Amino acid sequence: MIGEKEVLAALARVPGPDGVTPLPQSGAIAGITTVGDKVYLSIAVDPAKAASLEPMRRSAEAVIKQLPGVGGAVATLTADRPAGAPRPAAPAQRAPAAPRQTDIPGVARIIAVASGKGGVGKSTTSANLALGLAAHGWRVGVLDADVYGPSMPRLFGLSGKPDSDGKTIKPMTAFGVKVMSIGFLVEENTAMIWRGPMVQSALTQMMRDVAWGELDCLVVDMPPGTGDAQLTMAQTVPLRGAVIVSTPQDLALIDARRAVAMFEKVQIPVLGVVENMSYFLCPKCGERSDIFSHGGARHEAEKLGAPFLGEVPLHMAIRATSDEGRPVVATDPDSEHARVYRDIAARVMAALDGGPKRAFPRIVIE
Repeated sequence: MIGEKEVLAALARVPGPDGVTPLPQSGAIAGITTVGDKVYLSIAVDPAKAASLEPMRRSAEAVIKQLPGVGGAVATLTADRPAGAPRPAAPAQRAPAAPRQTDIPGVARIIAVASGKGGVGKSTTSANLALGLAAHGWRVGVLDADVYGPSMPRLFGLSGKPDSDGKTIKPMTAFGVKVMSIGFLVEENTAMIWRGPMVQSALTQMMRDVAWGELDCLVVDMPPGTGDAQLTMAQTVPLRGAVIVSTPQDLALIDARRAVAMFEKVQIPVLGVVENMSYFLCPKCGERSDIFSHGGARHEAEKLGAPFLGEVPLHMAIRATSDEGRPVVATDPDSEHARVYRDIAARVMAALDGGPKRAFPRIVIE
């Protein structure tokens, strides 16, 4: 286990923001977190000087990577200050710097799947939506941005650590979809007790340092809620649009409304709303039960002026295949549930580019 003491000793060789004082003594270190053999460093700086301090960031990252036992390091410049650090004087009458969006090479479109709260099936929807897009002929990747509760390794039946050439990480692949998740880098039972800058560092690495190759679409499974991590992703990734997932009941719809409002504030189009766990059909008698009410997401989408993408039923097959790492769209493509997800994917494609333009290949599981 790499200790903070060793990291600070290595960083003593790096001049801080003033170009003279060693970084650990400069008061600019906002946080150091180690996860396995990975080290995440946040350096608090004046946003106006971020560009000129990029060499310092690279140097800090390089000296950490040289430490024995370190498999990777990410240093990030942040405006978040360590506790007790003096607040830098704000320049007079200067507008705040706009967040810098960074394209991911080779990725044609990036969309977010979001929810205002947890527990509405957002990750299951993300995985099956990605597979639905792939079934319509697109080359697809999934970025699991839910750092505190990564689900994609379990949903896609993936385990182990991804390969790396020392500079970039190779995403893992299942059912023809490329997948990257913090869950590949930490143990499943590890508690992710991270401050905001640490989350930003992890997300930055998974976007910047992953060899995605050529993708028609990257589906980002966002963390639930509308906090700092969500806003960071919305402002720094060139998203083409967002899909909002909700269940029909009023409590979930209130939070879904907040998610829509967040994307509107950062001028990201809402591609549509999905009503998950929309209804339940008894597998024995076929009787329908609206356990969480029904139609609430459709009505909310109409009120918000957003497209309604479809209803996903509450069904044991979707739950079972998700728990087993065998998503229903890939493992039972002829089922009614798989059709629902493929239809939602087709509507997302239509919202992005006017609909699918390639032949629809059948997903074959060997």
